[in-house]
Amino acid sequence: MSAPTLEVRNLCTHFFTRAGVVKAVDDVSFTVDRGKVLGLVGESGSGKTVTGFSIMGLVDAPGRIVSGSILFQGKDLATLSEEEMRHLRGNRIAMIFQDPMMTLNPVLRIDTQMIETVLAHEKVSEDEARQRSRDALGMVGIPSPDERLKSYPHQFSGGMRQRVAIAIALLHRPELIVADEPTTALDVTIQGQILAEVQKLCATTGTAMIWITHDLSVVAGLADDIAVMYAGKVVEYGDVGEVLDKPLHPYTHGLIGSVPSRNKRGEPLRQIPGMTPSLLNLPEGCAFRARCPRAQADCVQRPELREWLPARLARCHHPHREEAAAA
Repeated sequence: MSAPTLEVRNLCTHFFTRAGVVKAVDDVSFTVDRGKVLGLVGESGSGKTVTGFSIMGLVDAPGRIVSGSILFQGKDLATLSEEEMRHLRGNRIAMIFQDPMMTLNPVLRIDTQMIETVLAHEKVSEDEARQRSRDALGMVGIPSPDERLKSYPHQFSGGMRQRVAIAIALLHRPELIVADEPTTALDVTIQGQILAEVQKLCATTGTAMIWITHDLSVVAGLADDIAVMYAGKVVEYGDVGEVLDKPLHPYTHGLIGSVPSRNKRGEPLRQIPGMTPSLLNLPEGCAFRARCPRAQADCVQRPELREWLPARLARCHHPHREEAAAA
């Protein structure tokens, strides 16, 4: 068995603010194998994006990685210098941001930006770099790519800019892509096209991918494994089909139950009661216990992420174990 492309072990990324320490990512572990897609899901503020930024080495002050390791093909990214990370970013590791203008320079033409991206990491001719840029635009469904290469970002719609940003991330066929809700701004048809291209890329080139999203339907069709985050921690981890069909953690159960299509016509929409706790003032023990229908007295003790069923992990004292095993 070859080593996984990425292995995150006990990652903790904290933000040291005047109000106190925000534990945005707290003891997060997962692996992503070559050619596989990991779905990282959870509601806003759960720590998904900060996990992605930590892997890319893009956490700004007052935040920093305080412990844990991020092993990319055996090399710990958390120990690399900024110069060493620059050689990896955009070449062997790429990120697709939720906001395409975090990728695109508004005063440069698209061809300038894409060609420079190729030439920054590879010694190829400008003509070859242009052809690769043109092919990448075609891959994400941008019509007349030769003409669009000569355009500026402001001449594209928001969805088209996002497609250009995705094309730039795919230019070098990186070994790892971290995608932070990249298809949120796109219509369903284009979203489906890009998801198909991403799956094909992972299958044919062995690229590993982390797909950060709150959309369970996207994860269901795209990912191989899923990690569910809540209040900075992974609360459930396993095969995507197993987790979505037979969730163990009450939070995962609530997330799936609140999808409108799973509610009966005419009945009130189900929802998880209460609000996500402040990361500045997390309750003792399980962070979800105030909202959990299965909470008991022992939930004031901090639960560990443990294997309740084969290859199925949950951070819970009272998971839906019987239902999952029987389903």
